[in-house]
Amino acid sequence: MQKIIATLFLASLATFGSVQLSSAHGFKGGEIFIDHPMIQEAPPGARVLGGYVTLQNNGAEDDRLIAIESPAAEKVDLHQSVVTDGIARMTPLSEGLPLPAGQIVWLGDNGTHAMFVQPDRRYAVGDELPATLIFEKAGRVEVTFKVEERSTELAPGHGDHGQ
Repeated sequence: MQKIIATLFLASLATFGSVQLSSAHGFKGGEIFIDHPMIQEAPPGARVLGGYVTLQNNGAEDDRLIAIESPAAEKVDLHQSVVTDGIARMTPLSEGLPLPAGQIVWLGDNGTHAMFVQPDRRYAVGDELPATLIFEKAGRVEVTFKVEERSTELAPGHGDHGQ
């Protein structure tokens, strides 16, 4: 039900044009609508930041998020956290994050996330990090990740993200 509501919400945002999209913290690259890139505020001294984003593929062909780059971090990795026998392990998404045609995918579901490694400074709630999302077909799209208060639940509309 949450995915249906999110789909309707994103579709309504897409029809209002770029002015409304930017106020909703949304971006567009090719057939991909990028909604609410966010990072949860990390504790002091953290050497990594977790990034999350909603991606809607409005195209007729599958696409794939293959990488994220940011001048605010040494590197950005795409990972999936998996708990096996009570032990959490992070596995690189070496083939990227699939974006099936006509579907919404949350980088945050099933333990997926972007890991901003060695950020250039301590980021607090309200700060923004520039980044480039790189898609197999849609190409490079400049976005801004907003730092939000840390909670057990991610931003509204992002589902439970495997937590």
